[in-house]
Amino acid sequence: MQVNPYLFYDGNCEAAFKFYEKVLGARIEVMLRNEEAPESMPTPPDRKKKIMHGRISIDGEVLMASDAPPEHFHKPQGFSVSLTVGDPADAERKFKALSEGGNVNMPFGKTFFSKGFGMCLDQFGIPWMVNCPLED
Repeated sequence: MQVNPYLFYDGNCEAAFKFYEKVLGARIEVMLRNEEAPESMPTPPDRKKKIMHGRISIDGEVLMASDAPPEHFHKPQGFSVSLTVGDPADAERKFKALSEGGNVNMPFGKTFFSKGFGMCLDQFGIPWMVNCPLED
């Protein structure tokens, strides 16, 4: 059994995946566009290039996502994608990259439970927690 987050974007899933590829070293495995669906699944012309299903892996962990139809999109809330990084300098670098163009909710820094921890919203509105645990 696997449990994987599935994120819904407001039309910018492809840009988000390419960003994660650049700043996290993610590997894009699947980017299935609406235009690739069977003819029995009609898509409005302005949505044909949008992502119906995407899958990336980050150090072997899987994150899936798609572009939600506008009438079904809701801003993400009530969760964060948690990224655990063993090296404090690398964790801080990844946190800074993820928060660029977004919002920092808790600046990255040493805490009683970690060598470094921070919370942010990325430029796509996805909440992230970056943690460098005390114990590896």
